[in-house]
Order: sequence, then structure tokens, then C-alpha cells
Amino acid sequence: MPNVGDQLPDITLSDDQGQEIKLQTLPGPYVLYLYPKDDTPGCTKEACAFRDNYGAFKAAGVQVYGVSPDSVTSHTKFREKYHLPFPLLADTDHRLADALGMWGEKKFMGKSFTGVQRSTFVIGTDGTIEKVYPDVKPDEHAMEILRYLGKA
Repeated sequence: MPNVGDQLPDITLSDDQGQEIKLQTLPGPYVLYLYPKDDTPGCTKEACAFRDNYGAFKAAGVQVYGVSPDSVTSHTKFREKYHLPFPLLADTDHRLADALGMWGEKKFMGKSFTGVQRSTFVIGTDGTIEKVYPDVKPDEHAMEILRYLGKA
């Protein structure tokens, strides 16, 4: 897992509109939250919490980006269904999750599988990682970040 002060890996992902987004060229500050799967209970709670607090993020000058291994098409449907005002990025080959140390074994209901670890990275104005949240609670996390930013 990268440390505070590190640069994000030089990776380009497609957003839910099919546009290519090069992470290292995004203007900071921004929040990059990784989640396992579109339209599942925990991931929907997390996305909707960011949606419901999006005005506070924008007022703070902070953009939000959601990232999962789902396809562009899945992201488009998820974003439209829940009226998400921020882009969703498709990490279909989990290059970003791997590079951030957030792809690995998980357990759910007694079963083991490989997938994205729910996590968030706050990227500063200089493009470096400012804060890492390696394990988050979906319904509380947006407010946790706003508190960190001094906006809650």
C-alpha cells in the first residue's frame, strides 16, 4: 500500500461516460474511493452517502471519484439509477487496486474470494496521497472524510 506523500500510479481508467481519465493529471484535491461492486447494498450506501454530501465536497473544492472493477456500462447504470453527481471509474483489470495494494483475498459469509478492499485515498493539490483509509464503513465514510477536510 502506498504511503502518505506518494504519487498515485500512472494509470489511465475509463469513466462512466467512456472518457479516459489519467489519474496523475487530475487536479487535486480529490477523493478516490475504491469499492467492490456496483449496485450492491454496502456499495450503494457508500455511493449515496457521497452523493448526499456532495455539496459539501464541492464547497470544499474537492472532487469525488468512485472506482470499482465493474465495466463502464455497469457504472453508467449505477450512476443513473442513484443520481450520482460524480464520476465512476472502471478498473476492470484491477491495475489500480493492485498498485494501491487493495486487491486481495476477502471473506464474506464464510466464503473466501479475491476482490477490491473497500478503501479511500485523499489526493492533495500537489497530486500526492494526503490520507489513506484502508478499511471503511460504507454509510459513515463520507462524513469521516468531510471531518478530515474540516468541513463537517
